[in-house]
Amino acid sequence: MTQTVQLPLWLFILIVLFAAVTALSHFLLPSVRWFFRRRFERAVTQLNTRLKRPIQPFKLARRHDMIQRLIYDPEVSREIAVYARAHHVPENVAFQKAQEYAREIVPSFSAFAYFSFAMRLAKLLASSVYRIRTAESNDAIFASIPEDATPVFVMNHRSNMDYVLVTYLASKTSTLSYAVGEWARVWPLSSLIRMWGAYFIRRRSGGALYRKVLSRYVQMATNGGDTQAFYPEGGLSLTGKLQPPKIGLLSYLVEGFDPLAERDIVFIPVAINYDRVLEDRVLMAAHARGDRRFSARISVVVAFILRKFWERLRGHDTRFGTAAVAFGDPVSMRAYGRVQNVGDLSQDLMARIKEVIPILGVPLVSTVLLAQGPKNVMELEASVAALVARMPQQNMALDMSDIGKEVARACRHMSQHGIIAMKDGRWTILDGQGQAAQFYANSIAHFVPAGNNPADAAPAKQLSASAGS
Repeated sequence: MTQTVQLPLWLFILIVLFAAVTALSHFLLPSVRWFFRRRFERAVTQLNTRLKRPIQPFKLARRHDMIQRLIYDPEVSREIAVYARAHHVPENVAFQKAQEYAREIVPSFSAFAYFSFAMRLAKLLASSVYRIRTAESNDAIFASIPEDATPVFVMNHRSNMDYVLVTYLASKTSTLSYAVGEWARVWPLSSLIRMWGAYFIRRRSGGALYRKVLSRYVQMATNGGDTQAFYPEGGLSLTGKLQPPKIGLLSYLVEGFDPLAERDIVFIPVAINYDRVLEDRVLMAAHARGDRRFSARISVVVAFILRKFWERLRGHDTRFGTAAVAFGDPVSMRAYGRVQNVGDLSQDLMARIKEVIPILGVPLVSTVLLAQGPKNVMELEASVAALVARMPQQNMALDMSDIGKEVARACRHMSQHGIIAMKDGRWTILDGQGQAAQFYANSIAHFVPAGNNPADAAPAKQLSASAGS
């Protein structure tokens, strides 16, 4: 027992490393984790005092625990058995497939990453690219949602900046969980998105097992009070118009809702409009081809963001006009009653979004020039003022005291974007840019009255400036 044993140095180092790892895992790491967990819980408690809707325990649960809870859910277990029989595989193989889906879907939310990094990044990016205007009633609408209800933002989808814009606007009230498509499943973006609480979905997966795992996660998150946000259109608008809604995620929420449960679900329609959509050329090209293949690369997007940050730091005005957000009248699932047809509910929500679409300068100028042809400055101001007078005043995301300034600003942005130019003293749509002007005019086309009766347009919410002009 006391004899000397000689070992190669590499083997001795390996044994020491294994012993150190064992000691850490059994004795030190549990204590370290407990120490940091307590600090984290105190930080979240302090943070919740500043939020109108505190972070719910569901969102703070460990990712491993959520995956286990999801794959052992009774409904998922039944679907696993069905999958095994249908595909003639053992149930443990089907179970592993469900586990793979769960790992793909479930996020790994980090309150530190969300509030210390994501929110600052969203605020900096949004304010660097746009002047931000919001409806005065937005705060009141959100505050009216009962504390024991789960808010679900239902939004039109104009740009990938929608994610940034609404996340920034909601940062003082709550955290948001987005359904994100395959476009963001690239490293390191995918890891960041998971830490910010978003979850990935496969847009074209038709497997019943995958749909069951996804639906149960969405239902668990909603029943746990986790504020959700999704786009009923299912993808970006290629024409600037609102698209027919899809019922995928909405159907999961409706199916999982129990009218007798303590927690209600309240849908908040959110309308977003821009003076310039960053991806407009890509979207129009896809529409012209008749497909939805987008050629934009992540490297191009990152380069654009960095360039904007640098220009902003140097004191340059880098903004592309105004981005406006307005909330519509909420829909309570409990008050709505039994949903006989999810399609009818989705159409109702889209109609509420349509009612509150903000009216901006670039869509107004585009509408006038497309309908009436080239105009000099005075004629254009008069035509825009006449159009504004025939549209719902509550939707105006403009400085109504100085229409001339708004028209000049819109013309400047459109000129810089290569859509219009001054020719012979008249603002004129350039050759080949009619589609671009139509893209922006389409966003407010439903407000343009067929006759002279301004009542043809629906009322909405008054908008005001919430950021620098």
